[in-house]
Amino acid sequence: MRGSRWFSHAAVSADEKRGRLRQIVSPDRADGALLMHQDARLYAGLFDGDEGATFEVAAGRLMYVHVARGAIQANGVKLATGDALGVTEVTRLNLESGHMSEVLVFDLPKT
Repeated sequence: MRGSRWFSHAAVSADEKRGRLRQIVSPDRADGALLMHQDARLYAGLFDGDEGATFEVAAGRLMYVHVARGAIQANGVKLATGDALGVTEVTRLNLESGHMSEVLVFDLPKT
């Protein structure tokens, strides 16, 4: 959608996502993220070996984890390519034990 008012193109390097969750879409363009007119944030991360990340979940929010490729554990649940996990009623999301994984994490309001 070239010239779309919804999203514009932005490049995020692998180094910016390596071993951490990098915000790539937000309602306020925080951290250079693309703008989305919704109460949601999208993070991307690349994890392998000992790399991992912890995300503090704010009150009234839930997390949705999608594994685009590879394998990883999210709060102790083993996930592989194409798997997804909704994380509710927790205050922390832990990603660990990645194996060549690319992960998308959605921070969404509880409805």
